[in-house]
Amino acid sequence: MKTLLCCFAFLMLCLFPAVGQQKFDTFRDNFVSGYNQLKLPQLELSYVTGLEHIGTTAQIEQQDAFFKGIKTQLSNYKVDQLSPSQKTDYALITYECRLNLERIALEQEWAKHRPEKISTEGIITIPNGKAWYAYWLKRWVSADVTPNEIYKFGLAEVQRVQQNIEAVRKQTGLDEDTFYKHLNDPEFFESDPKKVQEAFEHNKTIIYSNLPKLFNNAQIHELTIKAGESKQLAQTPGYYDNNTFYYNLFDKPYNKRMYDWLFIHEGVPGHHYQSSIENNTRISAVQQLFYYMGFAEGWGAYTEELGKQLGVYQTPYAELGKWEWDIVRSVRVPLDVGLNYYGWTDEQALAFWKKNIRNQDDIAPREIARIRRWPAQVVTYKYGALQILHWREELQQKEGKKFNIRDFHSRVLDHGSLPLFLVKQNVFK
Repeated sequence: MKTLLCCFAFLMLCLFPAVGQQKFDTFRDNFVSGYNQLKLPQLELSYVTGLEHIGTTAQIEQQDAFFKGIKTQLSNYKVDQLSPSQKTDYALITYECRLNLERIALEQEWAKHRPEKISTEGIITIPNGKAWYAYWLKRWVSADVTPNEIYKFGLAEVQRVQQNIEAVRKQTGLDEDTFYKHLNDPEFFESDPKKVQEAFEHNKTIIYSNLPKLFNNAQIHELTIKAGESKQLAQTPGYYDNNTFYYNLFDKPYNKRMYDWLFIHEGVPGHHYQSSIENNTRISAVQQLFYYMGFAEGWGAYTEELGKQLGVYQTPYAELGKWEWDIVRSVRVPLDVGLNYYGWTDEQALAFWKKNIRNQDDIAPREIARIRRWPAQVVTYKYGALQILHWREELQQKEGKKFNIRDFHSRVLDHGSLPLFLVKQNVFK
């Protein structure tokens, strides 16, 4: 291993000569080259798979030398002397160095006591599990947050969404028990798959016609709508992949209250719109290395707030569909911290679910199991969405009548995938 480290140290010297002999662009290009040589695995949904992909001790030490070398080189540059694009790359490299060095420290400990078999009972059951969760939370959310902060955030969101559901109930004029009983009436469910497809196609037409009200760029790639095909994602309401919005039928009558919000989130102006803008955005080689889920899923969830302006949510029950899934997302947040950091049992998690969500007990076991398998992933939707919503509200208060929502959305999207702190900088420039 000493030979390998010596060779790598020599490579570092070749890649990063004295600062007086190179410009920032050269440093940036060398970072991209060196990062690619490390062949780091992608972020995995499953914590078990992620741990299985941890490299050998020699590979971990190689990564450690690389990122520490980068960190040292970064200190040689004065940020105020860089161009705007260089400043973005500098911030990204700094951010990734910090997160990767945190990961490497955890992997170094893991390599010393690598278990023969990784526990599938939850991340909290593995060695140093709480520290691993705290790291993965930052990585998934794309922000410097702590489990305790996210737990409190989740509780506040549960309360906020419950208030919105109650406001919709009051619009219907029904008492609470009658309201929730009515939600299971056959009128809200569709058994004909062709009619489900037609409903989504209809929403597509309506929403596309209203895009110019909210977005400067309404020219996007063609979107295909299909019933879901992925077994891995069969338990989600829907998903987006390669210019296609997939909705899952679950082999039972389809809940019509999902038509509006689900198309917005996965299709337009959610993930498909975001992807179309990103594909037409020129980004640096550094930025091409990374993709930030807190921003991606946060944007998808944020766009659900725009339903009425896009011509949908035309009845209280259509709007309720958005809040019905939002309460699931909100409850997931404290559940995620509870199960993966505080050590809650499944029974505690189920009790928390039933206390805060009505009429959706059937999906609770699968959601709890998902949270155990995929720690921190579910937090991305709510946290990212609320940051964008708060930025919009802050700008509206500051700018008053001068506020332009189309320009706001451009500021959020037109710089590609970034950690949330950099998105915020672009919004408030």
